[in-house]
Amino acid sequence: MSHAVSRLRAARMAASVKPFVARGGAAIRCERCRLLQAYCVCDLQPHADTRAGVCLLMGDTESLKPSNTGWLIADVVADTWAFGWSRTVIDPALIALLNDPQWQPCVVFPGEFVEPSRLIATPPPVEPATAGAPARRPLFVLLDGTWSEARKMFNKSRYLDPFPVLSLHPEQTSNYRLRRAARADHFCTAEVAALCLALAGEPRAAEALSAWLDVFTEHYLKGKQNQPVDREGPAHARLRALAPGAAR
Repeated sequence: MSHAVSRLRAARMAASVKPFVARGGAAIRCERCRLLQAYCVCDLQPHADTRAGVCLLMGDTESLKPSNTGWLIADVVADTWAFGWSRTVIDPALIALLNDPQWQPCVVFPGEFVEPSRLIATPPPVEPATAGAPARRPLFVLLDGTWSEARKMFNKSRYLDPFPVLSLHPEQTSNYRLRRAARADHFCTAEVAALCLALAGEPRAAEALSAWLDVFTEHYLKGKQNQPVDREGPAHARLRALAPGAAR
């Protein structure tokens, strides 16, 4: 079954005038999980019910990269939208989503680059429905790309200016191992989403996404190294424990 990021990827590929060749792009991969076929994780994919939603603004080639972790968010969180970012062309569906009265958008970005008046320490709370309005739920707007791309998205997307900015201050460090971060305190997009879900009172969804990232990472790296995956190891055990009906 397709989701927002897979649909964006298909549209991006259809619009390409030449094929995008990522590192290892010649390898035969599962179309659903993007891993080498022998390392497919489709049978392990978790799902979690959430009140919060996620809106991904993605750099031009992010949806094409096998290592992209925004894809993992869409695997777990049903209310995920994905839009390719452009400075000059704005998708009307993105503006419609940001203005939808059932959502309370907040942009997730480091506070050191933001006017203090826009900063919030916690996500907007869920507001119950009233006679004249639907319930309002938090919508996390995540800028998915390299650090330079994310800064450009933040600074040149004027339609994001009306919304508050959630600045995260996690105590732990990033465990992301698929790409080299520009800064030591940078987290990958899936890690950021998991932190946001935890702050929004969605601990099970946060745990499911974090566990899914760990399993995906293990399969991705073992595939690069042509080594077997230990499906009885800690990462897989953690993910299995989150399955419905699993012993706690």
